Amino acid sequence: MWLNGKFNYNKPILSLKRNIVSFILRTFAAEKNGFINSNQHMMRRILLSLLTTVLFVAFASAQNLQTGKSKFAIKVQTFKGSYLDKNHHFKGLGLDENSGLNLGIEFPAMQQRPWQQYLNNPTFGIGLTHMNFENDMVGHMIAMYPYIMLPLIRCNFMEFNIKLAPGLGVVTEHWYTQEDQNPDHYGNYENGPTTDPVFGCYVNAYLTAGANLNIILTRNVKINAEFGYSHMSNGRTFMPNLGANVIYGGLGLITTFNADAEKEPIQFPGKPYKWSLNITGAAGPHQAAIKDGHRFLTSTFHAGAIYQATNWYGVGIGLDVFYNGAITSETDRSLYRKDHVYTTAEKFRAGLSWDNEFQFGRVTAIADWGVYFYNPSRHYYDCNHPIYGYGKRPLFYKNDGAGNDEAFHYIRFGVKTRVWDNLYLQATCKTHLHIAEYVEFGVGYQIPFLKKSKRKSGESIVFHHRKDWWTE
Repeated sequence: MWLNGKFNYNKPILSLKRNIVSFILRTFAAEKNGFINSNQHMMRRILLSLLTTVLFVAFASAQNLQTGKSKFAIKVQTFKGSYLDKNHHFKGLGLDENSGLNLGIEFPAMQQRPWQQYLNNPTFGIGLTHMNFENDMVGHMIAMYPYIMLPLIRCNFMEFNIKLAPGLGVVTEHWYTQEDQNPDHYGNYENGPTTDPVFGCYVNAYLTAGANLNIILTRNVKINAEFGYSHMSNGRTFMPNLGANVIYGGLGLITTFNADAEKEPIQFPGKPYKWSLNITGAAGPHQAAIKDGHRFLTSTFHAGAIYQATNWYGVGIGLDVFYNGAITSETDRSLYRKDHVYTTAEKFRAGLSWDNEFQFGRVTAIADWGVYFYNPSRHYYDCNHPIYGYGKRPLFYKNDGAGNDEAFHYIRFGVKTRVWDNLYLQATCKTHLHIAEYVEFGVGYQIPFLKKSKRKSGESIVFHHRKDWWTE
């Protein structure tokens, strides 16, 4: 790594290349010798293709950027994790620990965008994670995701950041790849597990957050330590959907290129509005039970008033109207009571939400917490309440014991990205505490109200159009 007193930037990359080549050769050798079945064969080929593509792009980008004037870094990190899930499914599988490898290409902010300056010049990256669940039935996962490192402490010898990352992960094994697909065998461990209860499909959401510490050795080399949390599930698009929640610790190396590159900061004005109105419509699929592959329509209408507390954070209150087609009398497919005939009105819920928006330029992270004020379905879940009786609950109730998929409150988190002017696309997941209800995708429009000082005198210009704001 060190040659003649100088750091050899190419050696970590060459070592990584050799490890990747070794993995590919071992995989094809296993296929040739018949150790991998047809489903595994297909998934391995997909994973290898994805891995090869990402690495090619990363190395090509690194080669091009090295000749330019932008800073960038290559990160290699190994990690060890432990499952937080302690239910009987995980105990039956013997899931305890996992391990893996994180790869990333990082781009430190150079004060060329407003949001970079607002957030004290964070680091943006593209990451690739391989996780070994250390169980043949659950298999492996490869995830790809963008991430952001928000700086909290910076000094001459260290950096302390908060890492946030949403992405997608592909697993090698799931419910339908098992030979035994009888739903009646789900969760039956008398003779050992026969199915994978963790993942219901190949593609799952991958979310991670954690604390990141960089120890600066030289201007170009850092030792990286990370402690974080990862979640993998499909948001109940496919059942089963236990998902995996992992606490992990990692250790790695970061090599920076073009470390001396600097750019003159661009001065940007503050946002010309304080209040805005968001109107969003979204929909998605929802599978209620494992009896078959049937999925119900879910949809959401949201209207929220947002106050711009800072240039990067908005807070407000919203009104939500939800529709869930899984609240149905189809007894083989519904989680709800079988002795009730549902009306269309009973499939609707309404709630008030406390809205939070964390803005990174065109991309905004959403974290809303709401309380139902209209929720007739709370009476129709199979439960035997010791006080209120069978299937009866007050407006505010605990979501423990039978029927813990329900709650008097809800959480919605996700991202939205502005695609044109004030028009945005949105992807969110609605949950009851840690239990996902559904994932949905939608479109919305933001109506910002100009500050009085920004309104043109003598003209009735009230709304701010954002399409040219980034070039001001």
